[in-house]
Amino acid sequence: MTLYQQLLDREKENNPVRVGVIGAGQMGYGMISQIAGIPGMVVKGISDIKLENAERARDAFNANSKEKVDIHVATDFKEIVHDPEVEVLVDATGVTEVGAQLAMETLIAKKHLVLLNVEIDVTIGPLMKKLYDAAGLVYTGSDGDEPAVTLSLYEFAKSMGMKVLVAGKGKNNKIKLEANPDTAREEAESKHMAPHMLAAFQDGTKTMAEMTLLSNATGFIPDVTGMHGVAGDLDETVEKLDLKENGGVLDKFGVVEYVDGIAPGVFVIVEGQNEGVKNEMNYLLKKGERNHHILYRPFHLASLETPLTIAKAVINHDHAIVPIGAPVSETIAVAKRDIKAGEKIDGIGGFSVRGVIESHKDFVEGKHIPVGCITGNAIAKRDIKNGSALTIDDIELDDTTMVVKLRQLQDRIFVD
Repeated sequence: MTLYQQLLDREKENNPVRVGVIGAGQMGYGMISQIAGIPGMVVKGISDIKLENAERARDAFNANSKEKVDIHVATDFKEIVHDPEVEVLVDATGVTEVGAQLAMETLIAKKHLVLLNVEIDVTIGPLMKKLYDAAGLVYTGSDGDEPAVTLSLYEFAKSMGMKVLVAGKGKNNKIKLEANPDTAREEAESKHMAPHMLAAFQDGTKTMAEMTLLSNATGFIPDVTGMHGVAGDLDETVEKLDLKENGGVLDKFGVVEYVDGIAPGVFVIVEGQNEGVKNEMNYLLKKGERNHHILYRPFHLASLETPLTIAKAVINHDHAIVPIGAPVSETIAVAKRDIKAGEKIDGIGGFSVRGVIESHKDFVEGKHIPVGCITGNAIAKRDIKNGSALTIDDIELDDTTMVVKLRQLQDRIFVD
């Protein structure tokens, strides 16, 4: 039975999937509006630090739903987590400290958790997956986010026995390494986004985190720290993301990458596993005689696809994307301005640091810091130059924060 048919059955049985949403900004609002038209699913709780955001999303749901629903709105997410009418939570905050607190609160409440918070997933995802598994609960990233959409292409190819060489996403624009809330504010407001969120897109943190999540779900690593970020169309992507000996930029295959020029799509580059398959690929894809081909999905619908994951979690106890075990890659903190000793350092989407992907092996050797742990009262212990990766000797993390405590626990559980 398809997921759609299962949702129709829930509708007929008057037993809809009951959803609580934490964060009613751009992503949360869009998802809540989407759920209003989905059979067999209903929003029962919404939390946002700004009550008017939660109320606006509630009103949008009821304006578009066939029947008006009594939706619990609150500024304290714990009210929604522990509401008996809510059976699955969605983290649409994008904030690591809130994400860490929410993940633990949802675990305690014995409910499933769907993430639209890639930032927390790449910081403590392996630990959370282990804890939720032990509790018999679903912890999952979201359909619609590029990592999960790319993973579906990866698994599509692997299930047919093909060799997957590269997996990745397109990026909308050139990275602006020193983007911050002030430089992003005007554009953010025109797009109804938070300036911090747009700054995290512009400085590359979001792309790096997304590919870290994909890495941790596939075992692929970045070819180099930060990836290559080549520019090109689909054909140029295949040519450039080849080994150096073949005229490409890569030292190895089995890597994650991003490409400037093919957004908003995602891709995998594959090789047929034998001559018969290779010949058929050349015939079917009409690109001439090639050793490698690109499988491409030209869109991802972000939070609008999240209800698919919600349904998978509740109805089928299934996921969209999860870590395969110990961390494979990390998103590390890199200074995007000169930082002086004694300064408080703000986190993702702020003025101080940006995220860069690197292999977990290099992370350990370099004594680097996950960018998701830069929160609370993080203080520089010495001067840090713009462009430098932060190390444990550079910064005093705020170990009173939940995300830092959980990351420390993860590091002890997954000992290298």
